[in-house]
This record gives sequence, C-alpha cells and structure tokens, in this order.
Amino acid sequence: MDASKDISRLIEIMAALRNRETGCPWDIVQTFETIKPYTIEEAYEVSDAIERNDMDDLCEELGDLLLQVVFHARMAEEAGEFAFSDVVEAITRKMIRRHPHVFARSDADTPDAVKKQWDDIKQAEKRERAERRAKRGVSEDFKAGFLGSVQRNFPALTEALKLQEHAAKVGFDWSAPEPILDKIEEEIGELRAALAEGDQAKVSDELGDLIFAVVNIGRHVKADPEESLRGTNTKFRRRFNHIEAVLDAEGETLAAASLERMEEIWQAAKAIERQLD
Repeated sequence: MDASKDISRLIEIMAALRNRETGCPWDIVQTFETIKPYTIEEAYEVSDAIERNDMDDLCEELGDLLLQVVFHARMAEEAGEFAFSDVVEAITRKMIRRHPHVFARSDADTPDAVKKQWDDIKQAEKRERAERRAKRGVSEDFKAGFLGSVQRNFPALTEALKLQEHAAKVGFDWSAPEPILDKIEEEIGELRAALAEGDQAKVSDELGDLIFAVVNIGRHVKADPEESLRGTNTKFRRRFNHIEAVLDAEGETLAAASLERMEEIWQAAKAIERQLD
C-alpha cells in the first residue's frame, strides 16, 4: 500500500490496521477510552508546533491529529454508530448552518453580530441534540443548564475560563479587575488558614478557589491563562536549562548543587533576559 494525498487511503489504512484477522495486534484491541489520551496529546502537540512556528512539525502533527479522528470514526463504524463520512457531513452541515451570512441571507455584518448569531444557532443545535439523545435514552444531566455547553473534559484552566465567559453573558461577572485582585488576596488568606489547620482536603479546595480567581483576572485583562502559564513554563525551562548548563561547565551536577547556588544562577539568567529585552 502506497502513501497518498487522498483521505480515502488513510481510511483504508485504518481499516486494515483494525482487521481482526490480519491487522495490527495493538490497534485491534484499542477502544475509545484507550485512544482518548492520545487524541488529547496530539492536540497539544499541534499547539506546541504552532508556538514554535515549526511548519514541518505542524504538518506532521496535524496528520497525527487527523489519524485520531479516523481512528475514532473507524471504531464507531465497527460498532454500527457512524463512519468517517458522517463526521465530515456533520461538520460541513454545522459550518454552513452557523455561517448564514456567508452561505445564505443574513443581516449579520459585524463581528459582534456574527458572534451573537453563532451563539443563537448553537443554542438551537443544543436543543435539537438534547431531543435526539432523549429519544436514544442518553442522559443529559451532565449537559444540563446554561453552563451545559462547557465541556467537562477540557483542561481545568480552559474549563474555568469558559465557565466564567458563559456566566458573564448573563451578567454574572466582576465589573473590573480590581475587585478580583481583592478576591485573590482573600483566597490566599483562606489557603493560609487551611494550611495552618493541616486539612489536606480543605487545602486542595482553597487552592482550586485561588486558581479559579486567578483565571478570572486573566480573563478581565485579556490574558488567556492557559497561554500565560505556557509562557511561564517556557521561561522556567529556559532558566532551569541555564542552571544545568552553568553547573555542567563547572563540573557540578544538579543533584549535588546547593539551592543557594542554583538560585544564584537563576537570578543571573533573569539578568541576561532583561539585557536582551
């Protein structure tokens, strides 16, 4: 079997890998649950390639992500649920329906009008989906209420951000960043108290409240918390790598170095960064 730019070849390859008699032993035993972590991982790898502006990697990682879609669709087809063609039909129908200002007549001619139109259509789709699932006997409890459209399996920071964005649509929101800073200080105090009590469950709960408040301030100052934290992670990697490089040049290891020496090199790395800014 040769490589091809035609999507049908990838679908054929997946079918061959899942063939119970001649396929790959690993692929055959996979399920939606076992593949799910790989799907999430591939999405993050796409994000990483974009951040590094590595177009070669991006092309490859998008292929890996597409493979995940084909994999899930194949397993669904085997179960008699849907096939890859149904996935394509569903998303094309959705895009056409949600863009009447492009594919049909619509008065939405500004970004805000388009956004409102998009949200209205999504709400209609949500009601229709609930009706379909009810007919199939699928529980809708986890999708109930105004916040039901926020996926619970998002990364926690993203879920927090989206919950806050949805609540803000109906006015449940802070009016300015300053009161949120007060809330953050309040949450820090409650976390200190929980630490003093030594109640691990309460510490975890208060830490979650603090992080949720920090996400909120990020939203208000238009700094995506996921991207902000990712930037800090990159900065930490860079500075820690500098510590490792300096210690290596001195013939010393990370394990043997004192905290004071590592902090000294860390501050030197920060100073270098300031000079480059």
